[in-house]
Amino acid sequence: MPSPRPRRELTDVNWCEGLGVRRLPGMPDIAYLSHVRIERVKGPLRKAFLPAETEPVLFGVHGAVAKHYKVSPEVSEPHATTLDYVIAAAAG
Repeated sequence: MPSPRPRRELTDVNWCEGLGVRRLPGMPDIAYLSHVRIERVKGPLRKAFLPAETEPVLFGVHGAVAKHYKVSPEVSEPHATTLDYVIAAAAG
């Protein structure tokens, strides 16, 4: 049985200059840091303010997801879920 990897101590963690992002020794420089803001509108409806988009992107629930969480169309109109966007990004 292989020996477990040694745990890294918190003292090994460095802060990226001015970004407030933790980096472990040996990690490469950060190439991109995304700045996103999320606002809850009502119920499951949220606005995501994304870089390079002039209008916020709406996230919510629809179909089977709305049914699972017992969200009726009267509470929130259907919108793509965050899961839909993750799948689209992974497939793209």
